[in-house]
Amino acid sequence: MIGLDTNIIVRYIAQDDTLQSPKATKLVEALSNENPGFITLVSTVELVWVMQGCYQASKEETVTILQSLLHTREFVIENAEVVAKALSAYVASNADFADCLIERSANHAKCTCTKTFDSNASKMAGMLLVT
Repeated sequence: MIGLDTNIIVRYIAQDDTLQSPKATKLVEALSNENPGFITLVSTVELVWVMQGCYQASKEETVTILQSLLHTREFVIENAEVVAKALSAYVASNADFADCLIERSANHAKCTCTKTFDSNASKMAGMLLVT
């Protein structure tokens, strides 16, 4: 298994860099069930941020990207079950994906709640607002 930085995944998906995209494609297409690529939680969050912020990907496009990563055997997503639950929460709300992942990760860790100063996270992602 090899770790994949966010920029590898972005270049593979976006195919927008004449030098790096072919290298990312070659690397990703060489992955296998026996030698998968590992994608960390940090890279998952960065991927959403980059795709939506830099590439103006819609929520639907972002969801499709994450679902594809989760269902590709050549990728191992860190805490995939938590990412899948966060993705479901993201789809069902107007919350940011990062907020959904924070809340679902805390829930998975058996936290009784997740507290925040972010009123949107408290309304949309199920966190408790500290006032």
